[in-house]
Amino acid sequence: MSSVTETRQDMEGGKPQRGIQSLDSTGQLLGALVAAGRPLALRDLALAAGMPPAKAFPHLVSLQKTGLLARDAAGNYLCGPLALELGLIALQRLSPTREAEPEVIELAGATGLSVAMAVLGPLGPTVVRLEESARPQHVSLRVGTVLSLVHTAIGRTAAAYLPANVLAGLLEKDELRMAGAAAAEVIAPGGKLAPAYAGRLDQVRAARLDNALSHPVPGIDTLAAPVFDHTGSLALVIAVMGSSGSFDSRTEGATAALVRQAARRLSWRFGAPDAA
Repeated sequence: MSSVTETRQDMEGGKPQRGIQSLDSTGQLLGALVAAGRPLALRDLALAAGMPPAKAFPHLVSLQKTGLLARDAAGNYLCGPLALELGLIALQRLSPTREAEPEVIELAGATGLSVAMAVLGPLGPTVVRLEESARPQHVSLRVGTVLSLVHTAIGRTAAAYLPANVLAGLLEKDELRMAGAAAAEVIAPGGKLAPAYAGRLDQVRAARLDNALSHPVPGIDTLAAPVFDHTGSLALVIAVMGSSGSFDSRTEGATAALVRQAARRLSWRFGAPDAA
């Protein structure tokens, strides 16, 4: 019979909860496989989990029987059908805005800047969360603000990952949004995007980031990054904002690195294919 181990504290009473030691070892193997992000042979998986292959093997047999693991043609271990089903259920229950809340707060603390989170709503990129900086800033954003797809970093970041037909339709009404542009500014004759705007969206996709320097709000700089879901589609945009000159607002600067890292962590949390 498996020995019993105390693994975590009871959240209500503060008393240790008892766990099954053998299942803890099984969890180590699953965690090691997830961390590797690829199929692993018995020896490599056992090494990654910090246990001898002879100890790991019985656990792996049971994991195969339950469907949590499977083996490929080369005999390497990978996620099984039950693991995939559990993962899909978890992804379906995720609320991107709720899950992103701790990351928004952490990013604000790490940068000392205001942090906004926006999603693509019926009217366009819409601010749904704003964590204000402790430093006084004249940021004109509010929860519910709908942003231009042309003249704001958050809007351009969203626009860069929209299907062409969806983007074209939204651009027709961009002048109704905050700092909006007339459609003629960005839609060339024939319905294609104007070269300058199309080129800017290419830059956003290449950098996975966009910045806006003292525009549309004079004296305020913004850095925005995309967050993706398990289908590879845009889930939301996170952005930091602060007074011009008070932080490094270059797309390859230190603050940009923090924004990218936060976006990447959220994308990984949402199951984005290339977020590892």
